[in-house]
Order: sequence, then structure tokens, then C-alpha cells
Amino acid sequence: MARFIFITGGVVSSLGKGLMAASLAALLQARGYRVRIRKFDPYLNVDPGTMSPYQHGEVYVTDDGAETDLDLGHYERFTGVAARQSDNVTSGRIYQQIIARERRGDYLGATVQVIPHVTDAIKAFAKDQTDDLDFVLCEIGGTVGDIESLPFIEAIRQLKNEVGRGNAISVHVTLVPYIAAAGELKTKPTQHSVRELAALGVQPDVLVCRCEKPLPPSDRAKIALFCNVPETAVIPALDAKSIYAVPLQYHGEGLDTEVLRAFGITPSSAPDLSRWTEIVDRLTNPEGEVTIGVVGKYVGLQDAYKSLNEALVHGGIANRVKVNINWIDAELFENDDAEIAAQLEPCDAILVPGAFGERGAEGKIASVRFAREREIPYFGICFGMQMACVEGARDLAGIKEASSTEFGPTTEPVVGLITEWMGRDGLEKREAEGDLGGTMRLGAYEAKLAGNSVVASIYGDTTIYERHRHRYEVNTAYKEPLEKGGLVFSGMSPDGTLPEIVERPDHPWFVGVQFHPELKSKPFDPHPLFASFIAAAVKQSRLV
Repeated sequence: MARFIFITGGVVSSLGKGLMAASLAALLQARGYRVRIRKFDPYLNVDPGTMSPYQHGEVYVTDDGAETDLDLGHYERFTGVAARQSDNVTSGRIYQQIIARERRGDYLGATVQVIPHVTDAIKAFAKDQTDDLDFVLCEIGGTVGDIESLPFIEAIRQLKNEVGRGNAISVHVTLVPYIAAAGELKTKPTQHSVRELAALGVQPDVLVCRCEKPLPPSDRAKIALFCNVPETAVIPALDAKSIYAVPLQYHGEGLDTEVLRAFGITPSSAPDLSRWTEIVDRLTNPEGEVTIGVVGKYVGLQDAYKSLNEALVHGGIANRVKVNINWIDAELFENDDAEIAAQLEPCDAILVPGAFGERGAEGKIASVRFAREREIPYFGICFGMQMACVEGARDLAGIKEASSTEFGPTTEPVVGLITEWMGRDGLEKREAEGDLGGTMRLGAYEAKLAGNSVVASIYGDTTIYERHRHRYEVNTAYKEPLEKGGLVFSGMSPDGTLPEIVERPDHPWFVGVQFHPELKSKPFDPHPLFASFIAAAVKQSRLV
């Protein structure tokens, strides 16, 4: 039977529970254990698919087409374990399922209540498909004390009792703030947070204490005394120079050892952390650096492009260079050639990421034009590929009115809403005026690459599987004029109806993809497109 590790947070949000969970899972993996991480989100949205990036950061998409919390990206990047639909659940999804069952009469006339119906659904989610695992890490979103998270706390209290105390533990991430005027770290917020959690029936076994100054032994002893844990189970967590140094840092503080000890497990040997040592060495001892200009729509919040940011770092790891990212608001480029040149000339490569809506589109098209004309490496992802096609149609194919139907009615719909496509389970359909949530082309789909293409040489294969999240597609009716203008359709869906990749073979590096390759990149296995893109940026930097 799998053992459960329940992870909660207290005092304030944004303490890094997800990163801690991912790091702990990586450490357990390094000891030879089989792990999976799950995320409980207390909000009432069914999933984050309809939420603004400014509200929630990026939406992470799994192979099986689930729109999930961005923490699942951390989980995959640190463990290499592909996340699934069953690894992220929200209050909204749980209530949706319960209400649907009640309407069908599944409860046989019973009064439907938070206890036991909601808590039973949460427990069922936690235990689903865990028979082949050693440890299941369950992170509860939000902060202890929030009214939204109470059913989840109650569920883990029940589950700890049901599976037995030797099969479930609680790890609580808390804050030990530094008061500059007093010159002291203060333990009282941690004491109150643990007391709040204990009052709900969950006593933490391990405390992870975020602090900006080293935690003195006297403060560790004080926290242990008031919070009813061993001193060795009070784990300091200081900021790291890179998130990929965090597993090594937590191991140095004894996190994985204390977690195993809480289960009554005596480690038989030290973990194999060579993978993480190599990654940190490449990050801290680069042999050069490059600057990538990312022309985006949501650059005010970098969490909106979390996986993209990390994939660029992974490309740097592959090439042993430091990647500096210049986040540029696409709206700056609206009809301002001087601003375009000022912002993009210092860049060694240009990337236009995914987005929705018309705002900033003309600025992105201008960025494509700049990269093409100046022969600067260009990478267009999803919307960035579509804008590369619009730019090619306008400037090289003579289709001046080329546009996307996403922006409104157009006489030249180079990009249009796809209403049906062949999915994993057959034909999938969408109505133009239907719901927004869950109606995109989502998850991993197969693509066929032209054998003599640039991208086939990058992948080393002609069949790939990549993750999608979009409603609009490049219109194949414009394939011939676009290819006459030098923009080659080098990757297509297996039935030949949906463009997956375009490229300019006569350009130093110009690739647009309809999918999101950043979602499959890992520090120990950088995505080939990002590794190749950064390699092209390195070459460009040496030409300048």
C-alpha cells in the first residue's frame, strides 16, 4: 500500500509548497522509491482553464488533456513522472461531481453533506490509482485557516486515521519572518499556524520553515517545543539561487531523512543526487550567456509563462550557457518601428509565446518580421506560430488583409476556429459559441514531420507527440501561397488536415509550432526544440 504525505501551508501564501513537494518527491526518487504528486485546489472553478493568467499563472496541460494547476509543471520537471487528469482536483470539480450524482439519485434520498460526501470524494481522489506507488504526496492549496480549505483538511484527518498512523504523515510549510527593526527571526507565526492546524485534527510531523536568515539552533528548539515535533524535524528553507538547487538544499537540511523517519523507515543508503549536482554545476558555471527576447501579452506576471521560462533555462543547461530573458510587452511595438529595433536588437533570439485575443497581436507580427528580416533566430509557440503565418501571408505572399478570425470577421482567414478534429478517441467537435472551459484542443497529439525538414533533424525522428492548448488553427487553404513565400509546413497531423509546424529552411533558425513544447521540457531532459533554439542563439551571439 502507498504511503501518504500531506503537505499544507500556513501564515501566508506563496511559500513554495509546490516546489517543496517536487523537491521532496525528487529526493525520494533518488532513494529508489516510486512517487506521484497530487494537488488539491480549494477554489470553485472546475479547473483553471478559464482563469486569467494574472489570476492564477499559467495553465499546465497534461498528456491526457487536463487543464491543471501550474504546480503540476514543477512536479513533472522534478520527477519526470507524467501528470494525469487524476492528479489535480478542485472544490468546483468535486462539487460538480457530487451534485451530478445527487441529481441522478445516486444517494438514494440521503441528505448530501460536506461530511461524509465531500470528504469521501476528496479521499477517493487521493487514493485513486496508487497501488503501484511507494509514496503519494498530496499538496493542499491555500493557507491553513482559509474557509475554502476546511473540507480538505478534514479529509486528510480522516484519511490519516483510515490508513493508519504509520502510513500517512503531515508536512507543514510555514514562515519564520525576520523583523529588521528587532534584528530577530520570529517564531510566533509558526506556532499559531501549527496550533490552527492541530485544532483541525492534523498534527504536523515535519515543519518546513521558510526564512530569509539562517534559523539559529535556539529558534529550532523553540519551534520544536511549542509545535510538538523533534528538533531534527524543523527544517530551515532559505531562498536558493536556482529552483534546481532546492532538492540539494533540502537534502542538506535533512528533509528526506526526517520524512522517512516519521514513517519509521531507516534509510539504507544515501540518495543518488548526481543528476541534480550536474544540473546545478551547469547553472553555476556557464561557459557563456545569451539574451532571449520574449514578446508576450502577460509579461507583467512571469508565472503566466512559468513552463516557458523553465524550458529556456533547460535549453541553457543543454548548451552550458546562462539564459537571460528580456520580457517585452507586445503592445509596445504597435506601429513603432524605433521601439521594435531598440528592444529587439540587443537580443540573440526572439520568441513569441502562446496567448489569446487580439491585444498585442500586431506587436507580435512586427517581432516576427524583425526576426525574419534581420535573420535572428525565431521561435513561435502556438499563437506565435499563427502570427508567423499571418506575417508571411501579408509580407511575402501578398495577402495584405491576412488575419485571424479570433480578432473578428476577416476576408483572409489565415487562422481560423477549428470546429472538429480527430482526437485520441475519434472525431471531436466544438461549437463556435459554446462554453470556453475544456473545449479547446487539449493534450498530447501525434504529428508527422517531413523527413528532410529542420525539425526532423532536431527531433531525430519523424513522429512526435506534443501537448496542445488552443482553439484556432492555421488554415491549410493558405498552405500553397505561404510555402511559395518560403514558410514550409514541415509538420502536420497524421490525417494531413492540421498544420503542426512551420519553418523557414533558408533562415538561420525559424520555427513555429502549434503545440506547447515547454510543457514537456525537464532540466535533466531539455526539450530538443529549446536546446536547438538556444544553440542557435549562442551562434547568433558570436556573430554580433
